[in-house]
Order: sequence, then structure tokens, then C-alpha cells
Amino acid sequence: MLEALVCPQCHGVLRYDAERQELVSNAAHLAYPIRGGIPVLLIDEARVIDQD
Repeated sequence: MLEALVCPQCHGVLRYDAERQELVSNAAHLAYPIRGGIPVLLIDEARVIDQD
């Protein structure tokens, strides 16, 4: 299922972070939460991640 989801900001690949329950877009430097098993792919709900 993850292969069908893309980052709404840059349309890039998302990586699943099981520990934080997030889908991470390295290209956009955003992490989208997963709440109740449902990915919340709203840019306004995303957390900005470090650009290191």
C-alpha cells in the first residue's frame, strides 16, 4: 500500500517510520502522522524534519 502513497508537497516517495508512526518525505523534509492506522497526508498536519 505504501507504494501507492506519495508526498502531497513534492509528490516524492514516503518512508514508513514505525517508531514514530509517521510517513517521512526526505525530499520535502516533512513527516506526516499516522493516527488510528490512517495516514494524515495534509501539509498543515506535517512535522518539519531536520535537513541533515
